Amino acid sequence: MKIEKNTVVSVAYTLSDSQGNLIEESGDEPMVYLHGGYDGTFPKIEEALDGRDIGFEAQLQLEPEDAFGDYDPELIKVEERARFPEPLEVGMQFEGSPEDGDDEAQTLIYTVTDVADDKVVLDGNHPLAGMALRFSLKVTDVREATEDEIEHEHAHGASGLEVLDEDDQGEAGGEQDDGHGAPRILH
Repeated sequence: MKIEKNTVVSVAYTLSDSQGNLIEESGDEPMVYLHGGYDGTFPKIEEALDGRDIGFEAQLQLEPEDAFGDYDPELIKVEERARFPEPLEVGMQFEGSPEDGDDEAQTLIYTVTDVADDKVVLDGNHPLAGMALRFSLKVTDVREATEDEIEHEHAHGASGLEVLDEDDQGEAGGEQDDGHGAPRILH
């Protein structure tokens, strides 16, 4: 089956920086996404895979503007230490809004990058912002999307089954895959 709009694509991948340093690889858990402009992966990856079949391999380099964007120094915040819980460690993440944003601003994930006695430095940039990224891709499966996947605008895992755990029972739109861990979605 060819990759086209409303197909679910499983892709094994290796992600590295522009110097070839490994950042992440999919291993036994491929990235699974709904193809066709649903924001399940980067548009440049969709473009490269469109019309291809299982077994297709590609090497792509995405510039920052095609991946996680340019690094924005305006997204660095320094906050009072007293505003945070104990224990607090570098690498912890919190939701927040940019300081100059309006009430409708998008919530960002801020990562703690430094902790001092009375101050905490937070970075709202994606950890890979500002980086050119190299993807090595191999299509491992392609199938038709289910009606639910098209309606929900995302893949429900490699098998198409949406498994709800006890916490999701009775809640609409739980995003679980087929019980083998959350599907990887690069976006």
